[in-house]
Amino acid sequence: MQMQKKECVAMLLAGGQGSRLGALTKKIAKPAVAFGGKYRIIDFSLSNCANSDITTVGVLTQYKPLLLNSYIGTGAAWDLDDAYGGVFVLPPYATESGGQWYRGTADAIYRNIDFIDNYDPEYVLILSGDHLYKMDYSKMLKFHKENNADLTISVMEVPMEEASRFGILTADENNKIFKFSEKPKEPDSNLASMGIYIFSWPVLKAALLEDGELEDSDHDFGKNIIPMLLGRGNSIYAYTFSGYWKDVGTIESYYETNMELLDPDSGFNIFEEEMKVYSNSNMYPPSYNGPEAKVSNCLICNGCSVLGTVEHSILSFGVQVEEGAKVIDSILLPGAVVKKGARVERAIIGENTVIEEGAVFGDASGEEIAVIGDNDVVEK
Repeated sequence: MQMQKKECVAMLLAGGQGSRLGALTKKIAKPAVAFGGKYRIIDFSLSNCANSDITTVGVLTQYKPLLLNSYIGTGAAWDLDDAYGGVFVLPPYATESGGQWYRGTADAIYRNIDFIDNYDPEYVLILSGDHLYKMDYSKMLKFHKENNADLTISVMEVPMEEASRFGILTADENNKIFKFSEKPKEPDSNLASMGIYIFSWPVLKAALLEDGELEDSDHDFGKNIIPMLLGRGNSIYAYTFSGYWKDVGTIESYYETNMELLDPDSGFNIFEEEMKVYSNSNMYPPSYNGPEAKVSNCLICNGCSVLGTVEHSILSFGVQVEEGAKVIDSILLPGAVVKKGARVERAIIGENTVIEEGAVFGDASGEEIAVIGDNDVVEK
């Protein structure tokens, strides 16, 4: 059935296992991991779509998708429950030849060509569901159209000494890309790919159909699709983004990026009116700080009860800190409980995990951040 035509459809890759986040992704996909108290990582990409007036979004899930699926729902929390669009969860599915997981980023889009064709778009925006940033995609789309591009890749300038860690693009004075190098030992540019692409749909569809038949392909945008188009002389441009952007791929970067929310000079501002970040976690009552509570430099979310001491920490919704308990330099994910007299320091506590009475978890003098996953218990 043909849906109402859309100029641009977004496809959000949210199937990441996020294995480097260890215990935090043992039971849920990386885009579903709680962040900044009231958010989950995927909120940032979904909010960007809403703020950019892109109202048709396919969310491609794969690894442990249950929480992500229920959290996204109809997309109403991000004002994306459009009568002629909306948010659609697109897991891998069985075909006549059997069923299998998505083989790569490009394969995930290839196997949803019919979904995209339903909207007959001129352009397709490809996003990752596990990056933290605010971006108006409509400005990137305007740039794409002005250059009559087949593909536009959003890039960030990184320090030259760090460029070998990224996919590096080399462009001419008109921002037209003529070279792509995956983690080059000796980079000749500092323009790093952010993994955000706008394709003209006919160009992308033809490339996906060709790549889908290649048995020796990784079916990946960075490894296969982009080099294919570049080698054929397609019109590919670099769109430079200068705002805040982080890929929280490790425990250390996840911890540091959360803590930057407590630093007014970090450049990561979730309180500004422009480009708001929306979430589906507003169903809790107000937080409560008891008469003996001591709270300083913290984010305390709805539904929290603080009767002890909390310093330089982030308490997600529904967290409890009981009398005499201390939480310092830590991140407590939704529903975590720190019981009487317990101490949590320089740690990340998973969802609904309980730190029992008198227990100690984490160490301010330790080099590594202490982490415990969801639905666990730390005994004294």
